[in-house]
Amino acid sequence: MKTLLKTRKNEIGATAIEYGLIAALISVAIITAVSAVGTNLNDVFGAVSSHLGNAVSSAGSSAG
Repeated sequence: MKTLLKTRKNEIGATAIEYGLIAALISVAIITAVSAVGTNLNDVFGAVSSHLGNAVSSAGSSAG
């Protein structure tokens, strides 16, 4: 009986370690995805800002 209980406790510990590894892998995937999206998003906002700046300066020079 004690051997069965020991085996059960070992399985619970192993399962907890497996879930921890899965959570770590998911975290790495999320961090990688967010970093890639953040870089691309920064480029997009930079381009939009540049175009808006050009539009404002064009509108200001043609209004006068």
